Amino acid sequence: MKTLRILAVMVLVVTLSAFTTTDGDGYKIGDIATDFSLENIDGKMVSLSDYKDAKGFIVIFTCNTCPYAVAYEDRIEALNKKYASQGYPVIAIMPNNTDVKPGDNMEAMKARAKAKGFTFPYLMDKGQKIYPQYGATKTPHVYILEKTKKGNVVKYIGAIDDNYKDSSAVNTKYVEDAVDALKKNKEVPVKETRAIGCSIKV
Repeated sequence: MKTLRILAVMVLVVTLSAFTTTDGDGYKIGDIATDFSLENIDGKMVSLSDYKDAKGFIVIFTCNTCPYAVAYEDRIEALNKKYASQGYPVIAIMPNNTDVKPGDNMEAMKARAKAKGFTFPYLMDKGQKIYPQYGATKTPHVYILEKTKKGNVVKYIGAIDDNYKDSSAVNTKYVEDAVDALKKNKEVPVKETRAIGCSIKV
């Protein structure tokens, strides 16, 4: 009986490990996100400051190897196609240690982007310096920034939507709702959710 109870607790811990809250280190809602300069799959360095006409950004920490991230690839592409022209481009960042996850190295990123037809920059967090600043812990993990005179203000942190398994069964599109609100100069309806995905490999 005691063994069964321990086993049940272990199963619960493993199940919950796919989820995370935004507690701990990293940005909170209202913080100013510092800029970065990271290598894109085309070999060029990309910074937020490059986007002179942007009103904000949909920054997504994602990768090739996580099943959750793969499940969201088409939805991430759809977000960029919908919002980049409206001033909120997707900026995807691969945060994993490629020694641990060679399937996330730059060549693999290039191949994946080409195969999927990504229209957004897919950057490597070389040296893993940027994701800790944000406080990202999962792939995918989203940070929506609004460009202001003070800087890029964090307006939303968390998941893309409420159903990673089935895009057709989504009830709440957190990222879309947040960007739509910002475009109308309204408060983001849900500012924080739990990111669902694989842990970032260090």
